Amino acid sequence: MFELILACFDLVFVSAAWFFTYWFRFYSNLFSVQKGIPSVDLYLNYLWVVLIVWFLCFRYLGLYKSHRSSSFELEAWKLLKANSLAIILLLALTYLSKQSEPFSRLAFGWFWLFSFFFTTIGRFSLRVLLKELRRRGFNLKYSLLVGESEAARGLLKSLSLFKEAGFQPVGILVTDKFEADQFESVPVIGKLSELIDVIARYKIDTVFLTLPLSEMPNLNLIVDLLSNTHVDVKLVPDLGSLITVGGTIEDFDGLPIISLQESPLQGPDYLLKRLLDVSLSLAALVALSPLLIVLAALVKLTSRGSIFYCQERVTLDGRRFKIYKFRTMVENAEAGGPQWPTKNDPRVTPIGRFLRKWSLDELPQLFNVLKGDMSLVGPRPERPYFIKQFWQKIPSYMLRHKVPAGLTGLAQVHGLRGDTSLEERLKYDLFYIKNWSLFLDIKIIFLTIIKGLKNRNI
Repeated sequence: MFELILACFDLVFVSAAWFFTYWFRFYSNLFSVQKGIPSVDLYLNYLWVVLIVWFLCFRYLGLYKSHRSSSFELEAWKLLKANSLAIILLLALTYLSKQSEPFSRLAFGWFWLFSFFFTTIGRFSLRVLLKELRRRGFNLKYSLLVGESEAARGLLKSLSLFKEAGFQPVGILVTDKFEADQFESVPVIGKLSELIDVIARYKIDTVFLTLPLSEMPNLNLIVDLLSNTHVDVKLVPDLGSLITVGGTIEDFDGLPIISLQESPLQGPDYLLKRLLDVSLSLAALVALSPLLIVLAALVKLTSRGSIFYCQERVTLDGRRFKIYKFRTMVENAEAGGPQWPTKNDPRVTPIGRFLRKWSLDELPQLFNVLKGDMSLVGPRPERPYFIKQFWQKIPSYMLRHKVPAGLTGLAQVHGLRGDTSLEERLKYDLFYIKNWSLFLDIKIIFLTIIKGLKNRNI
């Protein structure tokens, strides 16, 4: 029933987009009409073709399945794909049936844009309406949690925050070893062995399987029992202890694949971060060019050697690159091999000490950011020589390379620079990777400008 209502809802908005496109193209006076204005009856008669194509595409891409537990961003992405597929099919049908002559090609282009806009607005409005109804106690699904795991705790927290999803937790079934009468915010209403009786007694609509890993061998038995009921069954795997960074679930030809470790920067997120890097690094290079010239002259005039110092570092996925810095040490300072920086290092020149204290020696790395070797924000890049030592001693150290190396980072704005604890730095780096967002990058950039430029460990 809900699928039918949702389909009618969508088709009303598609129809509105179709006729709005007709008005916009021929009567808005924004475009020239050289071949005359086609009759509105033509667009009216062709509407049934449009509606059939849109319904089939929306259904094919799963837009009539339940979206209670999915985000609006995901639904909007599906709408974009569905509208794009539909406009391609509509164009193909129109031209193959030799009906293209009366129709404006420009109108089809605008219809694609308006259909996406109208259906997105429609779905958003429906979400707002359902959210309000569910907050008032309507259209709820009474839910049962099965298993007292960390996943169950996380699910209960999410359900309490997002009441608009409409899942009302009735209680939880626990294993024999669990003794309390309450689990977080819900009562314990039985043991796993009472599953079928509890579903009937409390009139459960949805069962969330939140079994701890130790109980996963019983999963097949529980699923077999539930197959004899009418409840919806959702699996919430207790994988918190296994996920390192970038945990996601994806659909691969109908097969759910759980990612336990991957970069959080995928697709549009990576492009947004790269756009921020290019725009800000380019602007900074232009604005700071007089300062860069002055600093280069100071380095050259105060000590023998080159102005810049290039060194091999490691960035995203272990890729090596040459990092640029103003030279701050005497010439051939590492002739005897790589050395870890220390406070009051005698190899540092007087002007080099000043540059390091105020992080001015790092400014040439804006060119690295512009090239794509680094990002403005990320874990600071390290040399391969030291990485070989650190990864064997410090658990999860290599996860730092699941995002591009950064000119600045969360560890740096907390004062962890130079000869400081690697373990503490790693904690901040992993927190950044697990919680990455464009807003977090912007926040770290501002914090760097305000308090992260001065290095107190020189």
